[in-house]
Amino acid sequence: MKVFLIGFMGCGKSTKAKQLANRLDCSVIDLDAVIVAAQGKSIADYFAENGEAAFRTLESNTLKNYDYPETCVVATGGGLPCFFDNMEWMNANGRTFYLQMTPPQLVSRLHNREKRPLLKGMDDEQLLAFVELKLAERNAFYTQAQMVVNAFDLDVEELL
Repeated sequence: MKVFLIGFMGCGKSTKAKQLANRLDCSVIDLDAVIVAAQGKSIADYFAENGEAAFRTLESNTLKNYDYPETCVVATGGGLPCFFDNMEWMNANGRTFYLQMTPPQLVSRLHNREKRPLLKGMDDEQLLAFVELKLAERNAFYTQAQMVVNAFDLDVEELL
């Protein structure tokens, strides 16, 4: 079984993927890390050099063409579910969990903004407005997940 963790940046997808994979004794795949390794540059650098459209295409291709083990937990990028047919593909090829948080909770967790291309240079007030807007846009995609869980203080046992 493949488990796909989706949600806004900062909600804990990578951390929970590692914890869940450890608990299930299976592989963990962080799609952003796969992209960084394949491209030899950070997501921020790829974004800056090629733009968001090129990144979203690369991200979708990586999602659909990665050689997944039979059982694994996959941490996705925050925007991945919102482009192409990525959400439909994940639902058809595994179990999907939306790690949901409120905008203030997300802002409190998004400290290193310079590493995140969409957040560079934002103060807390700008970030809160941005997160509220993006969550409103992305909600229709995120809520297509098979399970929606409150990710604030989420214990990995709850995901099991």
